[in-house]
Amino acid sequence: MRSYIPEGGIINNEENLGYLASISGLYEAKSRGVILEARAESCSSAHDLTLSLPACRAVIPREECALGISEGRVKDIAIISRVGKPVAFTVKDIIEEGGEKTAVLSRTDAQRLCLENYLLKLEIGSVIDAYVTHIEQFGCFVDIGCGISSMIPIDAISVSRISHPSDRFSVGDRVKAVLKGYDGEKFYLSHKELLGTWEENAGRFSAGETVKGIVRSIEPYGIFIELAPNLAGLAEPRGDIYAGQTASVYIKSINPEKMKIKLIIVDTYDYSPEKKCEYFITDGIIKRWRYSPVICDKVIESVF
Repeated sequence: MRSYIPEGGIINNEENLGYLASISGLYEAKSRGVILEARAESCSSAHDLTLSLPACRAVIPREECALGISEGRVKDIAIISRVGKPVAFTVKDIIEEGGEKTAVLSRTDAQRLCLENYLLKLEIGSVIDAYVTHIEQFGCFVDIGCGISSMIPIDAISVSRISHPSDRFSVGDRVKAVLKGYDGEKFYLSHKELLGTWEENAGRFSAGETVKGIVRSIEPYGIFIELAPNLAGLAEPRGDIYAGQTASVYIKSINPEKMKIKLIIVDTYDYSPEKKCEYFITDGIIKRWRYSPVICDKVIESVF
């Protein structure tokens, strides 16, 4: 059972459910230091999380709910917001009160194990799994393992510019990210390098085709239309179009030397296509990634 993954990844795993099904299973998980998952049912006024396991009632005391909560680096809203959602934990103890057993759990210990045994051992440039937890104007917050949070800045989401991270992601998406660096327990991520180079994306299109795209920005000199998350073309200005519309476009020309695709807008319509990121890289370690074609004078690249 993979343990060091974003929360929710093992909640329905057969092995996870097996540990949760009985008191003996919980004792075994405690002795082995296994990371388990279950859904938080409620949060008390003292900000302890309660869970209802198949074997017994369970509680995660406030100080065990997240790394940094005791030191004040993490706010209590991080605990409250877990109600109704999966949480990762280890079993610290099983106590008996009034003839009923209660499992005392620790999300903090699960996160510490994730840091020490996984995240802090990653090489810069590693491609990792992430889970979108919430979205702000400036970026997309993700869980990169056992509830440990990081962020993908808006300018690192894709080469094709977007006005808001919600143009690309939705809360609940399971995505990939690449590790740019870390400072203590703070991790820095990117995403655009996984979505293909200019040539890889442009190679899926041909001059003379009519395809659909998304209007991303309107400038005095033309209209940028996204054909893929890492590829946009330019159409001549028109006054009846606005950002966010879907457009059918005729591909007039594709020029790798200048990284330019000239488009002619055939029609526009109000339709929101499915948000989908097609990954050209899904695992491994990236040391250097060049977006621009070799024959292009302009160099766009990332070095990790």
